[in-house]
Amino acid sequence: MSSLKTKFYLTALIFLLLLPALPSFAQFSAAVKKYICIQADTLALIHAKITDGRGSPSRPDQTLVIMKGIITAMGNSANTKVPVNAKIIDCTGKTIIPGMIMMHEHLFYAEAAGDYYLGQEMPISFPQLYLAGGVTTMRTAGSIEPQTDLNLKQWIKQGEIAGPDMDVTGPYIERAGFPVPEMLHIRSPEEAAGIVNYWAAFGCTSFKVYRDITVADLVAVVRAAHQRGLKVTGHLCSVTYKEAAEAGIDNLEHGFMECSDFDTSKKENICSENLFNSLKALDVNSKAMEQLMRLLIDKKVALTSTLAVFEPFTGREVIPGGGADALAPQVREVVEKVYRDALNHDPGKVSLFKKEMVWEKKFVMMGGTLMAGTDPTGDGRVIAGYADRHTLELLTEAGFSFPEAVKICSLNAAVYLGIAKETGTVEIGKKADLVLIGGDPETNIAAVRNTEIVFKNGVGFDSKKLFESLSGMVGRY
Repeated sequence: MSSLKTKFYLTALIFLLLLPALPSFAQFSAAVKKYICIQADTLALIHAKITDGRGSPSRPDQTLVIMKGIITAMGNSANTKVPVNAKIIDCTGKTIIPGMIMMHEHLFYAEAAGDYYLGQEMPISFPQLYLAGGVTTMRTAGSIEPQTDLNLKQWIKQGEIAGPDMDVTGPYIERAGFPVPEMLHIRSPEEAAGIVNYWAAFGCTSFKVYRDITVADLVAVVRAAHQRGLKVTGHLCSVTYKEAAEAGIDNLEHGFMECSDFDTSKKENICSENLFNSLKALDVNSKAMEQLMRLLIDKKVALTSTLAVFEPFTGREVIPGGGADALAPQVREVVEKVYRDALNHDPGKVSLFKKEMVWEKKFVMMGGTLMAGTDPTGDGRVIAGYADRHTLELLTEAGFSFPEAVKICSLNAAVYLGIAKETGTVEIGKKADLVLIGGDPETNIAAVRNTEIVFKNGVGFDSKKLFESLSGMVGRY
């Protein structure tokens, strides 16, 4: 036996010895069991095409063996031995990808209400929708109710509700400005650091700064978080990307769509009023943008792509990735009206959207780390789960190959979160966090919408049943 194979089998053995600690074989509640379609000590997925999450070419006619939630064997179907006691699933004509690890998700749904922007917590619908869409791990990149998110994380871990594993971000760290009643506003860098220390003690594992902070606020947040070994991301405006990188931020949200570095009228620590216009005016091949990309790469700042939330109102679905039926009827009516009213009114958004795709591809080609998320906010068009699998469509539209898009939505995020030894790729010794897709997304990218089974720790959840059970729920709870 080769040394590489020996390493693989030893890794698998270690994981098997640790199985009592894994949640995959916990006692699921009745509310969860009704969505489980596969649960077996030994499972073999045979004759599948596998895109493993490393960005390398997909492999046809593969067999995976899963024992108690861990991948223990993988290879060509003709050469991979299937245990005699295994439950067998024939995956001919189907594709397996790693469970998606999505980095800009929320457990609230945002709606405009007059002059205000409301964040309505969706503790019932959103966790299940994310899982249905193939998300097995998610980061809540900003929380309206961090206490709720922390409770949900624990209940999912205990098998009481269905949903992805969660990296819970603390409440938005923000000064007064954007009219969101649910946000607590800080008044000093000391208060900003205090939020980190307070919520980290309760179990928050990431932090996010927002649009109207100061550079001093960011420095205080980064220092407090890094002292605890935690990371900071930001949806910026008042602070430029260059300032944030030099302050030590770990991650920036929305690709380059919230980059105020090119607004020549911007004032220090004040949110840019000309941000989008400055980006629209910027040449797609701007050397200044390349210099900024190089700085971010040198400072090891990851970017999170959230293309779905920026999809224009021209030539696009009303609900990106589908999912209109998930909306409560009265909410759907408002969302569709907003879309109709805005249709074809701003061609500049179309050109900026395409420009953003070019910049994200260039950033990766230059050596940058790109992750992905959906951000179910904006104009109410982005729906958890549906938008996540649609992200793979958008990344391929941006010029990434399907394997590259899968890597952005899996391994890159796993490395960032420090969990790549356990999940993020389809690999011997790792947890069986997998998505079984009906069809071949490499020949027809729309196949990603046909998620059949989502495996989390080797337990298979019926994607269609989860989606159907939540019809009309978003906007209610």
